[in-house]
Amino acid sequence: MPAPADGAVAEFVAVMRRLRAECPWKQEQTHRSLVRYLLEETYETVDAIDDAEASGDFGHLAEELGDLLLQVVFHAVIAEERGDFDLDDVARGITAKMHRRNPHVFGDRPEDAAGGLTADQVDERWQRIKAAERPDGAGPPDLPSALPALLYADKVLARRERAGLPLDVAADSTDLGERLLALVAEARAAGTDPEQALRDAARRRR
Repeated sequence: MPAPADGAVAEFVAVMRRLRAECPWKQEQTHRSLVRYLLEETYETVDAIDDAEASGDFGHLAEELGDLLLQVVFHAVIAEERGDFDLDDVARGITAKMHRRNPHVFGDRPEDAAGGLTADQVDERWQRIKAAERPDGAGPPDLPSALPALLYADKVLARRERAGLPLDVAADSTDLGERLLALVAEARAAGTDPEQALRDAARRRR
């Protein structure tokens, strides 16, 4: 297992603190002003993953993940200045969440053991634990409206499936949106990510 990267991460946090103190452009940035860059770097990382899968060269992905890490640390340093939270709080929060939602790995009760669990069963446990974390009577949070349409549709259908509701899709509809939704349902039934499938098909025609 690789050695912990605490030293490198701590050095980068120090770099971002200094940049916030001494760089006029970075001093002006806020959580809201950085949203566009967070989105841009996210999509560039997705592109780097697609390119790496096609070429077998994952070197560029490391660079793009660094740019994405920049956005995470930038937001954490801004929050630290405001007294809201810092990067350690972010890491502690996600670590605690991973422990809670992966009892098959971290749990100490016999019934939590991974045993012969399939990936689907692990996901079902995750969703059940996630739902139990919500306040009593609270429904699932709204899906982000900025999600790409295929991913949004996929998540809507997933919620209906978990709730035991009919999908209500019509592949023969005259409405294009309904036919697209039916294709998303078809992809889900086949275990295919529709967003990735469409991206791959489009990339082959660039």
